[in-house]
Amino acid sequence: MAHCATPLPRCLDCGGKVLKLNRPQVMGVLNVTPDSFSDGGKYLILERALWRARQMMQEGAAIIDVGGESTRPGAAPVSVEEELHRVIPVIEALSREIPIPLSVDTSKPEIMRAAVAAGAGFINDINALRQEGALAAASELGVPICLMHMRGKPQTMQQNPVYSDVVEEVREFLLERIIACEQSGIPSERLMLDPGFGFGKQSVHNLLLLKYLNRICELGFPVLVGLSRKSLIGTMLTLPVEERLYGGLALATLAAWQGATIVRTHDVQATMQALTLCDNVQKAEE
Repeated sequence: MAHCATPLPRCLDCGGKVLKLNRPQVMGVLNVTPDSFSDGGKYLILERALWRARQMMQEGAAIIDVGGESTRPGAAPVSVEEELHRVIPVIEALSREIPIPLSVDTSKPEIMRAAVAAGAGFINDINALRQEGALAAASELGVPICLMHMRGKPQTMQQNPVYSDVVEEVREFLLERIIACEQSGIPSERLMLDPGFGFGKQSVHNLLLLKYLNRICELGFPVLVGLSRKSLIGTMLTLPVEERLYGGLALATLAAWQGATIVRTHDVQATMQALTLCDNVQKAEE
């Protein structure tokens, strides 16, 4: 399945707030959940969530991703009502206060609509708009969307996932979702891609995806990666979640060097420094 690469957009209009893509940028993670693998429960109280968002913006985040449902392996799903209760007050408050775009991390069309109405300008969907009604909602809302590859569901995705060629299979899946979006009236300029590190993939699959990330970038769309504190780092270095910063910085730098546009991370300041140096090396000339 062929796709002609086009020049990457220099910026995205995220509901009236601009996300610049002229250099690798950081997406700060704001989980308002009790059970996320790294920071579950830390930002459930509204004031704590707002404080963390302000801090991430000061540290250099170009966009903040607000999520109300944990997608760690084995995580239990939450109801639409509970997810709304968690994310909408945070998005409403932040959209009034901070100038950078807000992303909503959800697969549910009801949450997408409510979040954009509350001030979100970007949809980050681990299910690549496959839930019933999601394509229609994304088309109507008119904001950029990140399509992620995931094999299975969070509850079962890590139960022995198998690929014959993980890079090619992820590429083909993303191309199929791009076509589905275009057929639903979503222009390609609003799309971003995420290979889905850690979502239905064993360590070797994650390593191959990172090694050949340029194959995903060659499709001609901005690429987002989420490698922060992932189990890949824990497996390779035998480290608990709270000690995976340095490994995450190494992987973020490798991803940016391969062409990733957005790095989604819990560790904004450190990642921003690593990406700034990477960008300066890439742009250096005689």
